[in-house]
Amino acid sequence: MPYDLEDITGIGKATADRIKLAGIKTVQQLATTNPEDLVKIKIKGVGKTTAIKYINNAKELLEQEGQSLPTLEENIISKELKKKESVKQEEKEEKTISKSKFSSEKANNLKELMKKQAECNIGLVGHVDHGKTTLVKALTGDWTDRHSEEQERGISIKLGYSNATILYCPECDQYLTSYMAETAREKGKPRFSCPNCENNLEFKRNISFVDAPGHEILMATMLSGASLMNGACLLVAADEECPQPQTREHLAALNIAGIKNIIIIQNKIDAVTKEQAQRNYKQIKNFVKGTVAEKAPIIPVSAIFGANINLVVRAFEELIPTPKLNEDEDFQFLIARSFDINRPGTEITALKGGVIGGSVLKGKIKIGEEIEIKPGLRVKNNYVPIRTKLVSINQGTNLLEEAKPGGLIGLGTRLDPALTKGDSLIGHLVGRPDSLPEVLSEIELNVKLLDRVIGSEIQIKVSELKHNEKLLLVVGTEKTGGTVVKILKNSYILKLNPPICPPENFIFAISRIINRRYRLIGYGELINNA
Repeated sequence: MPYDLEDITGIGKATADRIKLAGIKTVQQLATTNPEDLVKIKIKGVGKTTAIKYINNAKELLEQEGQSLPTLEENIISKELKKKESVKQEEKEEKTISKSKFSSEKANNLKELMKKQAECNIGLVGHVDHGKTTLVKALTGDWTDRHSEEQERGISIKLGYSNATILYCPECDQYLTSYMAETAREKGKPRFSCPNCENNLEFKRNISFVDAPGHEILMATMLSGASLMNGACLLVAADEECPQPQTREHLAALNIAGIKNIIIIQNKIDAVTKEQAQRNYKQIKNFVKGTVAEKAPIIPVSAIFGANINLVVRAFEELIPTPKLNEDEDFQFLIARSFDINRPGTEITALKGGVIGGSVLKGKIKIGEEIEIKPGLRVKNNYVPIRTKLVSINQGTNLLEEAKPGGLIGLGTRLDPALTKGDSLIGHLVGRPDSLPEVLSEIELNVKLLDRVIGSEIQIKVSELKHNEKLLLVVGTEKTGGTVVKILKNSYILKLNPPICPPENFIFAISRIINRRYRLIGYGELINNA
């Protein structure tokens, strides 16, 4: 039977209670206690002699039950061994902590790496209101609908841009963006540390996002953005039937642009039940079957609540690699936006030159070098190239000394800001003087038409191009009108208005008016300059 401390000869209830308060609660514990430890409890009338007596009485009580106990000396040796083991364990833990200790030096190095130019452009495409801009916000903290009309109407109208740094924790095997790491960081914790294990995060690369508008009337703008993308996220809302009209149209545009690195984002899973999400998932699988996105992963997320966003970042690293771009060829830069950054009322002496934004297609250039922009300014019936000098290169808030392929950047120039305001230079090509292709006012295209009109509510068969038919052509970031002036056996000759200066080997996306809207009907490859 189990014994209580009060069963030991000489120990009453009050003494037993005092011994228990000190942590010695059983007869077994008392029998292996050092007498000096018992004296330290300072029980009235209990000195060393009495303590030894209590301990021996406890041993005798246990021995009557046939239990073998260590001697007092053996007990002391055992405690010393345990103490040494405890010290060794503490030292081991300290070494582990030291090994995983956050390094401020590594954090400073990472901070410098984050200032490097982005290496890759990732597009976000899909039907209107499927969460493209919200996903960019979850990844970067930027709301890319910056214009007043976009904010009033609640839709993207222009191409939106933002940058992010991808970080990695090898301890947790987790990818996240710098914004996600900063948002999850607890107050008082060091920056650039893993939110879970607090180890240093490793730098992977800087990337840029291109947020394309999803509304049907803005398809030409979406096609312009596709020319800048190295990979894309196709967003599909879980709370709507799949596919929606612009889901079809945007996927076709990715195929025409030759973008094969695609991730499908099943967004708004927070707005549906599990059964509805699974049904929508099956619809997506059926929709992409036989397309360029057939093997693309489908990641269910809630962009507004940040659910599964870390899986999206991992997919960026695993499925959209940094493209191999040539820095040794002649410099070419495709303009996707142009700005006047001066506020109204700025003094003339304080005015800054116009800014052009876009992506370097090949080559590189430094601050202070001269550039040429084509087609340039219209003078009577001709176009005259514009020449100016670079005064600054920036990517977001990072100032660069040199622009090279990768990411989206802004070039500060000495141009009159009146020339760049209101995106007036979109589609123009930039290079060193006398290095750009010639301006084309007439082209010959090898045209490949789609079987059905993409983007309309009803399926309409695409008919052949007709003589004098007016079309919308998008090449790179340039939009121009094309009139069919000659139909040849295997090609078409089109008159362009306005003339363009397209980059080499770029595809022409072709749209025609169907039910009062321009609809994507095919694409063309430039044969020669007619």
